Amino acid sequence: MPLEDGDVARRRGQHINGASSPGGTWDTLHQDVPAPNGSRMEVMAEDHELGPALGDGDTSAGWGEDACGALQRAGKEPAQRGAAGGEGALMAELSERVQKVVKSSSWWERHGVDICILTCSFLALPAGFLCLRSAQAVPFLAGVLTLGVVHHTLAVKGSHLASHNALTESKSWGKVWAVFFIELCSAFTAEQATYNHVKLHHGYTNVIGLGDSSTWKLPFLNRYVYMFLAPLAVPIITPLVALDLLRNVELKVALRTVCCVSLGLYCHYWLLLRVSGFQSPWSALLCMLLTRSLLAHPYIHVNIFQHIGLPMFAADRKPKRIHLMSLGVLNLPRNALLDWSFGHSLISCHVEHHLFPSLSDNMCLKIKPIVSQYLKEKKLPYNEDTYAARLWLFLQNYEELMVHAPPITELVGIQ
Repeated sequence: MPLEDGDVARRRGQHINGASSPGGTWDTLHQDVPAPNGSRMEVMAEDHELGPALGDGDTSAGWGEDACGALQRAGKEPAQRGAAGGEGALMAELSERVQKVVKSSSWWERHGVDICILTCSFLALPAGFLCLRSAQAVPFLAGVLTLGVVHHTLAVKGSHLASHNALTESKSWGKVWAVFFIELCSAFTAEQATYNHVKLHHGYTNVIGLGDSSTWKLPFLNRYVYMFLAPLAVPIITPLVALDLLRNVELKVALRTVCCVSLGLYCHYWLLLRVSGFQSPWSALLCMLLTRSLLAHPYIHVNIFQHIGLPMFAADRKPKRIHLMSLGVLNLPRNALLDWSFGHSLISCHVEHHLFPSLSDNMCLKIKPIVSQYLKEKKLPYNEDTYAARLWLFLQNYEELMVHAPPITELVGIQ
């Protein structure tokens, strides 16, 4: 949704006490919390309900009024929330509505659409590598663009769906796809990615010290370096962080991860030499860096835009699930390139994804009108903002949002 003015943008970023901590849809890159195997911390995510209805509804309730006031009103309206059930009754009612849509949806809607997008990306790989053989600028740039989009579709969209087992209803195949997309395509470790993202970030969204994705912060970098230069290093940092995290997993898992990550990187390098015709190793490596960082800027931006500046909570005072997600998650507008490469659940349906994380991107888009209408009915926030407005907000308030510790949001009438 477009911003009304600059003041509104600032208020949106400071929504409820100006809470600030970077969060992510796929916040495994800098996460250093140990894996379940031999972990120093035991946390369990709250139960995640399943959920999907049609279209990309544009309904929004979030930024027009103060969310704290909305919560106070919600706390004073037991008729809406149920005298005994409270917040749990709200989530149960929404889950029931969403579940009806899921049950009435075909396999194509639940999984087929997203599998088709990933398959088309695979099929575009030969064209991308062959275009790089050209000495002319236009075909060569077309090859870079093709490989860059394909890489991010597989590494971001594929990995994200696989981590939530949203590509298939088989848990066994889900593990296979997680290893393939996260380790082979993304050069990360599947166990750590799933644990940090699904168990921590989703189970404790915007809860300080658990799911606030605070490791996205790099306070020693200034705003322009962080926002515009640092993302170029993502392809280099990712496998290095993965190797460091392997200390927390079993030996056989570590060996598998090293083999898969090495195989994925070497295949990319070998194809550039043998198919694309690069003459030197350095030119091939530079092309690898270029294609793998093509969409790194929106990747980093999306991860911080959709949680930072929203309410943050202490672990012992966090609200129930529906309030936690409606307050601490934000949707960006539809964007053809990012929808294809990252998926709806990371862009325009992030609220829906956090409420029903096991649904595919297409199903999150399908339930969007149901979720937005329900939250509006219950006087709960439904946060939406534009990419440009969030970028400007971060550039204007970088010190407050990315450097200083976030204040804890106090909720009245909800605890």
